[in-house]
This record gives sequence, C-alpha cells and structure tokens, in this order.
Amino acid sequence: MTTTQSSQLADLFPQDLSQIPAEYLIEPIHQREYLLNGEMRQWNGPVSEVYSPICVQGADGILERKLVGSFPVTTAKEALEALDAAVAAYDNGRGEWPTMSIAERIQCMETFVGKMLEQKKLVVNLIMWEIGKNLADATKEFDRTAKYIYDTIDTLKNMDRNSSRFRIEEGIIGQIRRSPLGVVLAMGPFNYPLNETYTTLIPAILMGNTILFKTPKHGSLLHYPLLEAFRTSFPKGVVNSLYGRGADVVPPVMQSGKVNVLTLIGSSRVADQLQRQHPKLNRLRSIMSLDAKNAAIILPDADLDVAVKECLLGSLSFNGQRCTAIKIIWAHRSIVDEFLRRFSPEVSKLTLGMPWSNGVQITPLPEVNKTQYLADIIADAEAGGASVVNEGGGETVASLFKPAVVYPVKEGMRLYREEQFGPVIPVVAYDDEEEFIQYLITDDHGMQSSIFGTNTDAIARLVDPLVNLVSRVNINAQCQRGPDTFPFTGRKDSAEGTLSVEDALRSFSIRSAVATKDTNDNKAILNDIVSHHKSEFLSTNFIF
Repeated sequence: MTTTQSSQLADLFPQDLSQIPAEYLIEPIHQREYLLNGEMRQWNGPVSEVYSPICVQGADGILERKLVGSFPVTTAKEALEALDAAVAAYDNGRGEWPTMSIAERIQCMETFVGKMLEQKKLVVNLIMWEIGKNLADATKEFDRTAKYIYDTIDTLKNMDRNSSRFRIEEGIIGQIRRSPLGVVLAMGPFNYPLNETYTTLIPAILMGNTILFKTPKHGSLLHYPLLEAFRTSFPKGVVNSLYGRGADVVPPVMQSGKVNVLTLIGSSRVADQLQRQHPKLNRLRSIMSLDAKNAAIILPDADLDVAVKECLLGSLSFNGQRCTAIKIIWAHRSIVDEFLRRFSPEVSKLTLGMPWSNGVQITPLPEVNKTQYLADIIADAEAGGASVVNEGGGETVASLFKPAVVYPVKEGMRLYREEQFGPVIPVVAYDDEEEFIQYLITDDHGMQSSIFGTNTDAIARLVDPLVNLVSRVNINAQCQRGPDTFPFTGRKDSAEGTLSVEDALRSFSIRSAVATKDTNDNKAILNDIVSHHKSEFLSTNFIF
C-alpha cells in the first residue's frame, strides 16, 4: 500500500472530537452496577475498559481507539449469586414468574418494550461506537428488535388461544399447553449484540423461564441502559446480568448442573466446551446458532447482474461479520472471469468511513487483531497461488480494512475452509456442480447456501441435495436470516435447535398436559377449577 493510499484511509478517521457530529458524540459510560435478583448491585472491583473501533488522532498524530467506557469484571462468586437468584425465582416451577398466566407475562413484556424504546437513541449510538456498525444498520437493528418483541407477543397469544380448549380423545379429557424449562443461560454475539441476543432472551422470558444473561465481549455497554427496564418490568430474579470474562464466570455456572437451557450465538468450539462442563447432559437443552461458511454457486447461465448485486450484499453487509454472510463464492469456469470483471469494481467502490457518515458501507472492525488476521489469511492464499483481484483490496489503516476479493482459492488454503468473518471474499472456479456438492458434504458447517442461475433443471438438480446439507437454500438471493417468521437453524456444527418467532417460543418450552378420564365426576372437577379460575394452567381464558 502506498503512502497516499494509507493517508486516504487514515483521513477517514476524525482528527479530533470536533469532527464528530454532536448528536453521535457520547461521553464515556463507566458502568459500576449490574442487575441481580431485582436489584442494581454496586460494583467496586476491577473493570474492563471498552475501546471503540473508531479511532481519533492523538497528540502525536497516531490513531488511537476512543474510550467508550467500562463495565464490571465480576468473578465466579457473583456468577453463582446470579445463578442462585435465577434458581430461587424459578423455584422448581413454583415461582411467581413460571406460574404466572401468559396474559400477565405479556403485560410485563409490553411494559419492558415501552421502557426499551425510551433508550433508543443511546443504544443506537452505543452500537455504533462499540462495534462500528453504521447508523442505518444500528437503527435497523434496534427497530427490528422492537418489532421482534411485538411479533413474539402476537405469536404467543395465538399459541395460547389454540391451547385454551380441552380435547376429548379415546375417553380421555385433556388440556395441552406449553410450560417453561427452568433456568436459561443466554449468551449473545458481538455482531448483532442487541437483536440476536434478544431473539433468544425474549422468548425464553415470555415462556416463564428465569434468565442468566451474559453480555458479549464487544457490545456489552449497550445493554446497560436497558437493565433498569428489566428490573422494573419483571419480578425479581427473572433476569440477572452476568458480567466478566466468560472463562471465569461461565464454567462454575455450568458445572453446578442447575442450568436447564444453554442458548449461545457464537462458536462451535465454545459451545462444545460449555456443554461438556454440565454434569447432567440429558437435562440440558441447547439452542444455538454457531459457525457458518455459507457458499454461493454461480451457474453458467446465471444473470450476472443479479449475482453481483446479491453476492455484494451477502458477503459484505456489516463488513461480512454475519453468520449468514456469503463466505465463499463458486463461479463456473466459463463465466468466472466475467463475474470477477463485474464484481471486483463494485467491491472496490463501496464507501469506507465512520458509522455516522451518510452512505457508508464499510466501517472499522471491532476486534483488535482482526485486520492482522485478515492480512494473514490473504497472505496464506497468495502463497498458494491466489491474488487479490480488486483495486485496493486488503489496504489497512488501524481498524479499517478495505474489502478484498481473492482468486483463485482452492483446497489447502485457509480461506477455502476457515470462516473468515470479515471483508474478504474467496472465489473458487469449478467445472462440475458435483465439486460444489462435495465441498458442502465435507464442510463442517451447514447453515445456508445460494444458487444463482436461470435454468430450472440445473437449479432443481442442486436444490434437492442442498436442502439435505444446509438448512436454507436461497435462489438468486443472498443468504440471510429474515424474515423472522422463517426458521433459522443449521446442520452439523452450524446450529442446534431452531430460532424464529414461533420456533423460539417452542424451543424455550415443553408441551405439558393435564388429563383425566371422561366421567361426570371428573368433568365436574374440571368445570369447577376452570369456572372459578383456580388454576393458571387449566384455563379457557382467551387472550385478545
């Protein structure tokens, strides 16, 4: 990279705080409390400082990450106290929250989301500052999360309406409803620290479970403004925050055997470690979204304009830091040169800058060593005969990394199998579709794939094997999670359990039945219980 190129990238960072728009400039937030058993507990111990991927020039002209704030680094002692609070609040299913009616739980959640909306501006700003997500996407993440909560509430109402009647079959009267599982340990990711965390947290709470909520390493402070909303919206002990280093606070919680559900959006390596620490694996339910190496195949007859557009969005939205990102592109040898001729300039034209800048598409990367990692995997590919084919690809200054298209990538290179989780796009040339299928068969991941083509015979020929190798096949479209009513899961090391609005509610609960023989005496008992509202479970109440 030339000095001029380096200077151009460096100039994208603010030279001083006066260059940051006032509405997006925040004072450092030094969190010294956490939510435990319905109280905001004060913390006087060690803290972790949060530095933004957004750099500002220091007095010596060197770019330095700006301090966003700090949060508590609690220990195993506090983690076990939080666990005890969640266990006590659940009370073997006899606690206030698990025995509360669905209608009352929904009222609590509606109170919460109202208070959450009051914190929108601060949370959106913190998403930008903590993880570098651009303003449009940070705002969308907040709004989508609020919509997800409302959609989950509506879906739960429908589910409860459908189970509000008694069934009579083979001389047995019964009512079947969903009941909670117990204590849930929820761990969210840094790339969607609000949305993806809440897509597990919210349904888990609504179904009557009690929660231990471990904030992500990056994107931890943005949850602080919402702790008071949790505290004042739900009974004590229902939601408990867990701060500190995961290696210190999570193992003792898992080793206790008191966690009933582990929900994690992160790496399969961490998931394996955590699951093995639980002493009673048959009692542990796991609901997880993990690694992915989503592959796209471009057929010889594909509309390349569509392929370029969708691969650009699919591989580089939020810098490629999405589990649903397209992370490797297979292009037929007959059209790979033409695809790269069109695709590479579009990648290089993406706008780099600070998150608040209008139209910015590529922003600073939050992980401190990420740019070096990306440079290393490109160097590994170059050593194997590949090269960066787009202008300026791989240029780096501080936390900014200009997206790189790398071709030809092949077996043996790290980029061929490794999930890069960043703005590097490996491209493979293939001759036969079977090469692509064999790649998916031998891959450790199985989340999604994309097919680009116009020949219906060829598309159908790929769809049938692919649906048995990945959980979602996208035709002439990027890999993606939405809409939230669609199932979100994966095969092999990519996921366990299914997430979506309805699937998540089912994942965090179990079907329970109350049944009796169809006799006049038993009917009288059921009628008395129901008509006098003596039970929350046995009920024909209809939620409007």
